[in-house]
Amino acid sequence: MSFSFKTFASISSLVLIWGFCWPIYKLALSYTSPILFAGMRPLIGGLILAILLIPQWKKMKWRENWSTYCISALFNTFLFFGLQTIGLNFLPGGLFSVLVYFQPVLIGLLGWLWLGEKMSTLKVAGLLMGFFGVAAVSSEGFTGHVSVLGIVLALITAISWALGVIYVKKVSHKVDSLWMVAMQCLIGGFVLTGVGTVTEDWSNIVWNGTYLFGLLYGAILGVAAAFILYFKLVNSGEATKVASFTFLVPLISVLLGTVFLGEKFTYSLFIGLILIVISIYFVNHSVKKHELQQKNGLTVDA
Repeated sequence: MSFSFKTFASISSLVLIWGFCWPIYKLALSYTSPILFAGMRPLIGGLILAILLIPQWKKMKWRENWSTYCISALFNTFLFFGLQTIGLNFLPGGLFSVLVYFQPVLIGLLGWLWLGEKMSTLKVAGLLMGFFGVAAVSSEGFTGHVSVLGIVLALITAISWALGVIYVKKVSHKVDSLWMVAMQCLIGGFVLTGVGTVTEDWSNIVWNGTYLFGLLYGAILGVAAAFILYFKLVNSGEATKVASFTFLVPLISVLLGTVFLGEKFTYSLFIGLILIVISIYFVNHSVKKHELQQKNGLTVDA
């Protein structure tokens, strides 16, 4: 398993950005209404990116690609951020994150069915091991009321995210990747903010430093920069391989909570770390092995 420095830096940056999101959002949500917070992050991030892309406005090709932007916005912004925010009200955070991070497993399945990516026993084992690693990392958060509605919302969140990622890779040949991120954020963020305006009260927002930091971090890094990195990685490589690294996000979040929020380090966290590392090795080793077999004219599965 080998990566170029650029790929390694991109994956590391993505995991760290998303890993920091959970504790930062957890602090910011104490000062804001959830749906407005979920909508304003992509809306602001998309607006900033669109302004920066104005010199390349011809690449947007709105008339040709408006439906593509809307479909991506539906899955990657409106459903993903919206259902995630609502679902956290019905499930403990640990359990909810485990169900959402079933997404890499779904991407492996959809990548095989829709994109023709190779599936092997080793890759399946790696994806499942990563999922159980996330479960171990998040097990301390399983306490609390568990509702069927919360489980359904979490699973739909994971399915929406997986469908959105696979869809973006499927249409990557006909849309500019930067404009795809900008437009999906603008469209989805605008609709989510509209829903929040109708269902919530803007006066509930406390415009202090903690909230503003969480909002700007989410808009600039957590949404715009992270999705640019993620889609570029997915479009330039195998979706399953890239998705396997997102198993690290809950681990980073828990480690940050241990360091900065005083949360305890547990045996389950250590076990989860081992499972996730092995998972990523299995998934990427499987891909590398298949590439070598292709070069040698072989087609045997791992």
